[in-house]
Amino acid sequence: MKPARLFRIKFLACSLITVASLLLTLGCGRGRGRAIDVVYISAPQVFLRDRVAPVYNKVGVLKNAERVEVLDRDRRFLKVRSASGAEGWIEQRYTIGQQTYDRLQKLANDNKDTPVQATGTTRNDTNIHLEPERDSDHLYQLAEGAKVSILKRSSSERETSAPAPPANAGKKEPPKTVMEDWWLIRDAHNRTGWVLARMVDIDVPLEIAQYAEGQRIQAFFPLDDVQDGDKKIPEYLVLLSESKDGMPFDYNQVRVFTWNVHRHRYETAYRERGLEGFFPVTVTRENFDKEGSLPVFVLKVHDTAGNLIDRKYKLNTPIVRRVLASGETPERKPTARKTKRSG
Repeated sequence: MKPARLFRIKFLACSLITVASLLLTLGCGRGRGRAIDVVYISAPQVFLRDRVAPVYNKVGVLKNAERVEVLDRDRRFLKVRSASGAEGWIEQRYTIGQQTYDRLQKLANDNKDTPVQATGTTRNDTNIHLEPERDSDHLYQLAEGAKVSILKRSSSERETSAPAPPANAGKKEPPKTVMEDWWLIRDAHNRTGWVLARMVDIDVPLEIAQYAEGQRIQAFFPLDDVQDGDKKIPEYLVLLSESKDGMPFDYNQVRVFTWNVHRHRYETAYRERGLEGFFPVTVTRENFDKEGSLPVFVLKVHDTAGNLIDRKYKLNTPIVRRVLASGETPERKPTARKTKRSG
């Protein structure tokens, strides 16, 4: 074979090998950059690392609820890419998956028309959970002082560590359980989920809160306005319960506060105890012939047989009366009474 021809064959072979290697390299590069999953950041913020190692460089910052693509996994770390194209490694414990995110979206959609029972303010930075349990998944975090709408209440058990027994003690006691109340809330961004009730202060006006008498205010509703000079003063329905978590009802006491225009102060126009009441409470107005249009509120309570029924009441300041449905007779148990002074 002539040297020139042999040279052309060798050159062609080398070229083919080079092209094949380049295509393989490009193919592998595309594979490494392809997303294998999607997750959302559940911490307030997370730094992107350039490597999985004790010593690393910060190459970016991810914010709460940010959607990122997963490119690779290494033990408890994920390599992710943000919407801006930044790539790096983060700890997996700071994320939730698409399924959990979808469940949170469904929770919000299912409760978009749930009536608000009270408004509140967060005491501290607070996580919004998928379920009313401490170890349930969470995504969003509310900042201290955030305003929320309260929709529902629930309770769950929380295990507490029992103190270590003495060395000569016998059988070890099982962990004790305590009950915790949770609120289903909706924030200003329509994000919905469960938060610990003790992390939220109900925004009941101080003029009313001072008459709680050691009870816990669970909800409150403006019923009507009264003109006192150049001011309009709201009158309130307030629902209360013992100051204890885990009660089998949402409230067991009702009070209506009306405004005395002569003494310029709130007074208790109506009080009812011994209820087993549940959310939601509805407040509307109805026309009552000669009395005109009056505020009306409806409570969901257990009757003496344990059935959940609606009880309707009307306020014709300063008098509150039951509104009986057609054929309904008042219960014999005298649980309601009227008072003229607050407290």
